[in-house]
Amino acid sequence: MSKINEASRDHIADEDFAFPKERKEPIHDAAHVRNAIARFKQVEGVSDSERDAAWKRIQSAAKKHKVELNEQDWRELG
Repeated sequence: MSKINEASRDHIADEDFAFPKERKEPIHDAAHVRNAIARFKQVEGVSDSERDAAWKRIQSAAKKHKVELNEQDWRELG
């Protein structure tokens, strides 16, 4: 996965983030979807309802980018 620099991050649409309001965890490609899943529980300053919404966005992105997702809910993440 390539690291996103600040300039290219600014060009990612809000809907391509798991947490769009905070612009945290980009999910615009398969590598970043996998990373967002791995780091999901590390995101600070968000409510459980924001996590629920973010998880739905991650599920959609995973399907779009053909990333296998075994968990049905973010609470199942280890």
